[in-house]
Amino acid sequence: MARRRTVWTAGTVALVTPLLLAGCGAGAGQSTDDSADTLRILDSHTSEPNAGIWRAAIDACAEPLGVEIEQEAVPGDTLISKVLQQASSKTLPDVLMLDNPDLQEIAATGALAPLSDFGVEPAGISDGILAASTYEGEVYALQPVTNTLALFYNKTLFAEAGLEPPTTWDELKETALAFADGDRYGLAMSNTNSYEGTWQFLPFMWSNGGDEADIATPETAAALQLLKDLQDSGAMSKSTVTWGQGDAADQFAAGNAAMMVNGPWNFGSLDQVEGLDYGIVPIPVPSAGDTPIGPFGGEVWAVPQTGNAEKQQKAAELVACLASDEQQVALATGTGTVPTNPDLADQVVASNPKLEIFADMVPNLRARTGELGTEWPKAATKIYTAVQNTLVQNVAPEAALEAAQNG
Repeated sequence: MARRRTVWTAGTVALVTPLLLAGCGAGAGQSTDDSADTLRILDSHTSEPNAGIWRAAIDACAEPLGVEIEQEAVPGDTLISKVLQQASSKTLPDVLMLDNPDLQEIAATGALAPLSDFGVEPAGISDGILAASTYEGEVYALQPVTNTLALFYNKTLFAEAGLEPPTTWDELKETALAFADGDRYGLAMSNTNSYEGTWQFLPFMWSNGGDEADIATPETAAALQLLKDLQDSGAMSKSTVTWGQGDAADQFAAGNAAMMVNGPWNFGSLDQVEGLDYGIVPIPVPSAGDTPIGPFGGEVWAVPQTGNAEKQQKAAELVACLASDEQQVALATGTGTVPTNPDLADQVVASNPKLEIFADMVPNLRARTGELGTEWPKAATKIYTAVQNTLVQNVAPEAALEAAQNG
């Protein structure tokens, strides 16, 4: 087994202005250990069992390279702050994990090395997923596994009501309303004033032809009107504007919602709820026959510009190994995700049939940064602001979207 030292950092780190990253190039993030026999890794896998599954994959990839692993894990909400701090102190790691929407912004600073510099080329990864790892035509990272959103439904409640899971927006409104009764709602989801709220809105917006470059369009307005209709009818709680995805899952698990929009990271907690029998289907689309389009989640693995060519070469080879067919299958099976190479999906679904819907969606998943690149955070803010203004302030969707787009 590869030698390793693992550090978990629970506290937050001081925020360093992104301007400190500007101009970071070769040699800007020199590792504290010049020996090519050691690779320092920074990620945000702090919780078991996923942390252990990733450690096993990293060790398996490190062994043939003959390197020792020094791995530091920090909470996800402090990762970017940690990266900025390390960039300013020139202590960037040899291998860096990032949430996929953050990759282009960091690559734009010059802090990362193109993988082509080390002879590493992506193979089999879905084009939509690869777009998030690409900046100005260069691939800066690889993503082994991914996840997305689908519609979970309570099989017991549906059987008692004699209903089938909805497939279109009209069916969603009708079915959700049928389950609204007292403290129980038809649909739970996160419409919070954050990127999480935007993430949950994207399947509705994109599947109807909406576009993040300009959200003041009839297509996006119709998607927002759908959420307003669900809330106004009582089929969806007014509290969704404060719910995170974990809150929505709690409501679903408790039987307070017959359906929810959520992802496979909930399998572990849901499967522990006694008597909960749930199924998973694609998020309903505007009309029968439409293709469901959703955003993809998950992390990418990159090689910072440390100025040590030998260490960077080994780091790139480790990243390539993590995205290999063997590791994609092992990681997806272990963490309840799906491979980014659609050709590997059957192997994972065979061991976990609940992942089938998520795997089927991979070819049509879109990168949040795929169109706007480093401008995505601005668009994401506009989207969740418009959703909040409609659901909280009762502003008409068209007006809310226009104000957010032009504000």
